[in-house]
Amino acid sequence: MRRTQQRFGPSTTPGFTLVEIMIVVVIIGLLAALAIPAFQRVRMASENSRIANDYRIFAQAFEIYNTQNGGWPANVGPGVIPPGMAGDFKADVWQKATAVGGRWNWDKGLNGFTACISISTFTCPDSQLIAIDAKLDDGDLNTGNFRKTQPTRVSLILEE
Repeated sequence: MRRTQQRFGPSTTPGFTLVEIMIVVVIIGLLAALAIPAFQRVRMASENSRIANDYRIFAQAFEIYNTQNGGWPANVGPGVIPPGMAGDFKADVWQKATAVGGRWNWDKGLNGFTACISISTFTCPDSQLIAIDAKLDDGDLNTGNFRKTQPTRVSLILEE
């Protein structure tokens, strides 16, 4: 009877070793650790630009209304289009939640201001609001035309 001798040397079958697979996993993890914060910064910058742009569009629409009608529209609740404003701006944007959470709100005669466009019940941190303020105004939530008027409300003041 003939015996075959078993080989304990290197395998001749192709494949990856456990060490090679672990190195690849670590490299992918490092790349993800670098990419995720960059993606979050870009997403936040995009949200900030969107909010600032929407504020500008809505402010222009309300200014046009004020010029044509000799006064500001009546006060309404969050997400409600003021009377006479339906055709003047992006109603679908006004009625949906904003990029920073909360709803758009037209305020007339509230918080000591004659007219302002607000976002009520936002969910973003103050650091993001300061970045939005820097795009619209002076970068300070306590001064200028863009202010944090209540703990859960920021407003772009059109007339004091």
